[in-house]
Amino acid sequence: MDKFESMRIFTRIVELKSFTRAAEDLGYPKSTVTHAIKQLESRLRVRLLHRTTRQVTTTLDGAAYYERCAKLLSDLEETENVFSESAASPGGKLRVDMQGTLARHFVLPQLDLFCARYPDIELQIGMGDRLVDLVGESIDCVLRAGELLDSSMVARKLAHLEQVTVASPAYLQRRGIPQHPDDLARHRAVNFFSAPTGKIYPFEFNVDGISRQITIAGTVSVNSADAYAACCRSGFGLIQAPRYGLAPALASGEVQEVLSAFRPDAIPVSVLYPHHRQLSPKVRVFVDWLVELFRHAH
Repeated sequence: MDKFESMRIFTRIVELKSFTRAAEDLGYPKSTVTHAIKQLESRLRVRLLHRTTRQVTTTLDGAAYYERCAKLLSDLEETENVFSESAASPGGKLRVDMQGTLARHFVLPQLDLFCARYPDIELQIGMGDRLVDLVGESIDCVLRAGELLDSSMVARKLAHLEQVTVASPAYLQRRGIPQHPDDLARHRAVNFFSAPTGKIYPFEFNVDGISRQITIAGTVSVNSADAYAACCRSGFGLIQAPRYGLAPALASGEVQEVLSAFRPDAIPVSVLYPHHRQLSPKVRVFVDWLVELFRHAH
């Protein structure tokens, strides 16, 4: 086994924290992966990994070696991509993760156009609102709405989507229509919470040019965009979400916008990908296609 392949095996073990998962990811028997690391450590004359029955961690030397390997392999991949035929006709498996509502509303209805343009790319699409580990889960890029928290990723803004605050007519008939954010102390909300932390996301309003966050009491909290809208339509209270997902319900009268004079800032939509996949042809063409797709989104 050549040095570069040994380095690739080592970096995947570090990223996945497992010999077994690294072997599965790279398509090798576990014995081959184990033997490669033994040979690598013997050649370098240092121990790179601490191995227990539960986890794999790097030694100090291993951590330093990983940083150098990751950069070297990234540079090698980028160099080969620039000069390979795949740059002109990208192919292979592209693993993408998207928020479900963004996927269903914007991406999936137009996906056949991307597949027709790049027939050699095989798409594997995961959908959900959870935070994913791009490196650890071997995901090439993710599509997300909201402010970005992970500065270690390359991010490209695609659009800004208008947000609205709505409630069902039945709810507004019971509670009245709020005229100002200060009125919300007398109202109820369907609250949206973070699955990893359980934190409730506050409502946001622009009042006299200043952004205000307001937490509204409620009976029901959810962590699914579909459940969020469904509970609102059922009369459980106010919600705040991008207009695109609520457009049919607004048009049919199932929900009604309130506090339109105090709308929050538009929510950004971005595509994120790891630095080492920045020049991958399949990632580049997919990101460029998303830019086209969202050019007129609002």
